[in-house]
Amino acid sequence: APQLTGVLTGMCTLALSTVTAKGEPRISGADGHFLHGRWHFGTARNAAKARHLAARPAASVAHLRGEDLGVFTHGTVEELNPGNARTTADWQELLAYLKDFYDDDAFDWDREVVYYRLNPHWMTVYAPDLDKLTST
Repeated sequence: APQLTGVLTGMCTLALSTVTAKGEPRISGADGHFLHGRWHFGTARNAAKARHLAARPAASVAHLRGEDLGVFTHGTVEELNPGNARTTADWQELLAYLKDFYDDDAFDWDREVVYYRLNPHWMTVYAPDLDKLTST
């Protein structure tokens, strides 16, 4: 775990899998940030994946770096934007991080985008040569 957090820094491209109302799988891309041992990602509020996650919060993500690294996670998302009193402090911390990473005025953070935290119930990592990943 400590090596993984050292490798998964900054933005990591995720393949995000959601499910439609008919039970059909959908996969799309998302900017992922691995913070405090969990994936955080966002999307436009009017995106199909935002509708899927609002109705069915189960999701899977994969982050791949060629044949050197694969991080696979299944879990349940929770929305972090304002309006969820349980996650207000977490949203403030994430918002500060995101504004620093993307730029303070990149979005209307309260209305244009929605951010999620994926709470994993299963996660695994494939890294055949850990020294190769940690030495760069």
